[in-house]
Amino acid sequence: MRLGIDLGGTKIEIIALDDAGRELLRRRVPTPKGDYYETLQTITQLVRDAEAELGQQGSLGIGTPGALSRATGLLKNSNSVVLNGQPILQDLESLLQRKVQISNDANCFALSEATDGAAAGAEVVFGVILGTGVGAGIVVNGHVLTGPNGIAGEWGHNPLPWPQAEELPGPPCYCGKHGCIETFLSGPGMAKLHQIETGVSLGSEEIMVRAGRGDVACERSMQLYENRLVRSLAHVINILDPDVIVLGGGMSNIERLYANVPKLWGNWVFSDRVDTRLVKHRFGDSSGVRGAAWL
Repeated sequence: MRLGIDLGGTKIEIIALDDAGRELLRRRVPTPKGDYYETLQTITQLVRDAEAELGQQGSLGIGTPGALSRATGLLKNSNSVVLNGQPILQDLESLLQRKVQISNDANCFALSEATDGAAAGAEVVFGVILGTGVGAGIVVNGHVLTGPNGIAGEWGHNPLPWPQAEELPGPPCYCGKHGCIETFLSGPGMAKLHQIETGVSLGSEEIMVRAGRGDVACERSMQLYENRLVRSLAHVINILDPDVIVLGGGMSNIERLYANVPKLWGNWVFSDRVDTRLVKHRFGDSSGVRGAAWL
């Protein structure tokens, strides 16, 4: 049995899978607000309750925002700031008295989709999260690629490729830089850029809906979004050349992306043709917790 924990800013979810990937159990509870030690206790109790109910002990993987520092073993880069600087892996292994696998939540998404999701069987998978933030994970031959700095796939905090004059220096990012991919391709980023272009404040979902109804300004924002996504993914293909790119997060539900983006990215990819497939997630919000179990 494989247990996975998805540690989010608002909820903690546990799943139990058998070796074939069939779901045996799933539970979800609120994340304790701003309390690291209570968060540890909540995870521990979820694991103990699940194993008691199923009558067996399982392997355990945990998906977290941020990543473990190779230098210190402490968590870094988490938008759940209470976790930053904490020895979460060491603490959980001590509480649960077993080995625990931990990886970034975007890595877990990519692993889930590469194992038995939309990219099952592919050799190299780039799994993209397009949501309130932008991130990615890389899976090669069924294994998560992390790198010596633990940041492989941190695609959202690179500059937008081939920027146009009006895109420079780009919106400010919480990381301290300007013009990061995340500031253009996240849901809030799209909404903010639409407001700058039009003076109208709309959420990303409303922009999508209105574009589909023929709203000229919203259609222009959608086309700009697609163009920026095309350039950003073409850059990935030029460097990594993945077999499959899987999209997840709220913006991945824009169905037109899967037809329009592959038609355009050949203008930026350094090849005579592009065989990389762009696909929508299979498991959606469940991919993070499933990927944690597959760790």
